[in-house]
Amino acid sequence: MAPLTIGLTGGIAAGKSEALAAFERLGAATLSSDAVVHDLLESEELQKRLIGRWGPEVAPPEGVDRSRIGAIVFADPDQLAWLESQIHPLVGARTVEWLHSLPTGTEFAVVEVPLLFEGGREDVFDTTVAVVAREELRRQRAAARGHTLVDAREARQLSQEEKAARAEHVVANDGSVEELERDLSALLAKLRR
Repeated sequence: MAPLTIGLTGGIAAGKSEALAAFERLGAATLSSDAVVHDLLESEELQKRLIGRWGPEVAPPEGVDRSRIGAIVFADPDQLAWLESQIHPLVGARTVEWLHSLPTGTEFAVVEVPLLFEGGREDVFDTTVAVVAREELRRQRAAARGHTLVDAREARQLSQEEKAARAEHVVANDGSVEELERDLSALLAKLRR
């Protein structure tokens, strides 16, 4: 029997990665789309496309210069659209490969997709979960990670409230990791029924 697939999303610094880690501790198979993108950016195929588009300085011998690419794409919606048109199909293919590689008997498969609704990917999953947190807490978390809630990034995403409205399940991440894990455990129990 195929696992129940869960698309996990949320606002910047709401705690998507923490929720993904909690799902893994609870026994779900997990995949981060961001981690897949990191891997893809190291691939020769994608680096050739990036260099063809923006020149060799975006991918020097030591690896892709993510901050340089970020500066290009967040300043120009057309460049961002091009990059996403290159990456999204590859991420989708990797996700399908990963799902097919899961051992028989895997009950839940959770994929963290920051732009789940923006990219129209929600229909790929059996259900969707949005992680939300108070605005002030999100700002504190972002600052603790060394970056502010970047307006350019936030501007290309649906608001946290819109993501919550579209998701089938919403989990608040305003407390401890233990509270988050407890809430996600309750959600998995509900999905089991």
